[in-house]
Amino acid sequence: MNKQLEQKSVNAIRILAADTVQKANSGHPGLPLGAAAIAYELWAHQMNHNPANPDWENRDRFILSGGHGSALLYSLLHLFDYGLTVEDLKNFRQDGSLTPGHPEYGHTVGVEATTGPLGAGMAMAVGMAMAEAHLSALFNEPDYPVVDHYTYVLGGDGCMMEGISSEAFSLAGTLGLHKLIVLYDSNNISIEGSTDIAFTEDVRGRMEAFGFQTLLVEDGNDIEAIGRAVEAAKADTERPSFIVVKTKIGFGCPAKEGTASAHGEPLGADNIAAMRKNLGWEEDEAFVVPSEVYENCQGAKIHGAETEKKWNQMFASYCNNYPEKKALWDQIHDKQIGKKLLDDPDFWACEDKPQATRSLSGIMINRIKDKVPALIGGAADLAPSTKTYMSGEGDFSRKDYRGRNLHFGVRELAMTGIANGLALHGLRPFVSTFFVFSDYMKPMLRLASLMKLPLTCVLTHDSIGVGEDGPTHEPIEQLAMLRAMPGFAVFRPADARETAAAWYFAVSSTDMPVALVLSRQNLPLLKNSGKEALKGAYVLEDSGKEVPDAILIASGSEVSVAVEARQLLLAEGMDVRVVSMPSMDVFEQQPEEYKQSVLPPNVRRRVAVEALSGFGWERYVGLDGAVVAMKGFGASAPAGKLFKKFGFTAEHVAEVAKGLK
Repeated sequence: MNKQLEQKSVNAIRILAADTVQKANSGHPGLPLGAAAIAYELWAHQMNHNPANPDWENRDRFILSGGHGSALLYSLLHLFDYGLTVEDLKNFRQDGSLTPGHPEYGHTVGVEATTGPLGAGMAMAVGMAMAEAHLSALFNEPDYPVVDHYTYVLGGDGCMMEGISSEAFSLAGTLGLHKLIVLYDSNNISIEGSTDIAFTEDVRGRMEAFGFQTLLVEDGNDIEAIGRAVEAAKADTERPSFIVVKTKIGFGCPAKEGTASAHGEPLGADNIAAMRKNLGWEEDEAFVVPSEVYENCQGAKIHGAETEKKWNQMFASYCNNYPEKKALWDQIHDKQIGKKLLDDPDFWACEDKPQATRSLSGIMINRIKDKVPALIGGAADLAPSTKTYMSGEGDFSRKDYRGRNLHFGVRELAMTGIANGLALHGLRPFVSTFFVFSDYMKPMLRLASLMKLPLTCVLTHDSIGVGEDGPTHEPIEQLAMLRAMPGFAVFRPADARETAAAWYFAVSSTDMPVALVLSRQNLPLLKNSGKEALKGAYVLEDSGKEVPDAILIASGSEVSVAVEARQLLLAEGMDVRVVSMPSMDVFEQQPEEYKQSVLPPNVRRRVAVEALSGFGWERYVGLDGAVVAMKGFGASAPAGKLFKKFGFTAEHVAEVAKGLK
């Protein structure tokens, strides 16, 4: 090892990151300067990765949980030849560039996850490690470790303060995910100053309590010590590892080193010049790196290409020797496999009897599991209530990673972040809890939308129909919250056929998370429901008139109420159309011609019915219409009484429709 060249390569990361932030006059130089040696050791010596094929299946994953330090990751991607150019670094934080302020998955080659909300990367790393454990248990055979890689995640004090990290690491320790290696950039500085003002706990002790092997590197610039710690982490095959690396934020910049001001503002031209001198950097021009540094980093690329070549040879032999496993491999990696269910009569079959859509969803999950072997998931300690257990598929545990039923514990936020990691690794996860607790999930659902991940959320107990548990458990505003999110589809099905349609949409999605919002109470099978639900809204029962007297629009349990209201109105000479709208989001994606055929603009007498907040229905009822919805929180009483109390009856809906002019 040429120590001088190694140090120059570490300093190249620092200089490039500082120049990148300075050029943009915006960004966070502190983390890249302090953690450069950690990152270099990983990318140059510890990780199996091939810049020539960033999507190689058996690559080690690296997640920068402290996404604000993106200049670190971009410097690495440039030096290790992932395709980022000097011009890309110069365009840091500019519109349309490959170097946005925080790393974005699917936008920049080599970025494994969209990070920025602190702690999120930690949870996603746990999900990736779970995926690796599951796939290795399914596929590996003696002499054929076809799935054998590590997940590395780097974060700092902020990531460790966020509760999602504790949730996720508690589960990781319980599961014994020994291929997970967490590197803690411990510099004792946050935006407001010393972490002592709000964070004095024994972090290492906490991680030991979670079940992690913990290691300490006293000097964050000691490349060899960092390497020894990583090797020790790899040697532990029973526990995940947590490596505390003592660093100095803004290292190398005399005026900023160790200070809070190094965190989130450019260093300034004079300070960067002083840093160059302090580090012994000979190049005065910004973004100029000596050729020997590039040549040094090429070593990792050469090694990675050779490692992948050997893996490809092994995998080819594996496929010949284990054709059944090769077939399963292809199924799990087939992103289009869910679409085969569209013409599968067994998938769409249903009984003509009242059933809760949560129970119907459970039936669908157990139909899908055999057709889509990448399906994996569970609940936040609620599977018996949310009906999300896959029969005969076993439980994922440290004793058997082959299980497809995941037990997340009461950890909704981490559950969703972990599921994002599972999806990023290529599996098709679902998560579940009561709908009201989607509030706990929201930040990670937002990341799923940003990353265009096909995550499915099974959210049950969908309205005041929860009943006796009362307002704390009765969702009101949550449906509007999820509908407001870009790139996210929400289905609230009304019966068995619509539930099947919702699941089909979810399991066939390749670029969008989907929420299924499901009832606790039984709902009747509607006479005319069906695959039309895949359009988001459709005419369930039509008027006999060319122009209906009015249109009743509803979702979920209130669709049957609208159907009953139509019969009451017919008896009084008012002929109305009933539109079932299980998904506003999907309906809005339809051609304008179709939307107008369902909701003709010349029919202005419209009533929307939904036992949640009415927010958002205005676009469909207009100024002349009405919305029968919740205007406050619910109450604790049997569901039937609550529906009457708050006006979700056929009689009340009919009266509202008659009152329109």
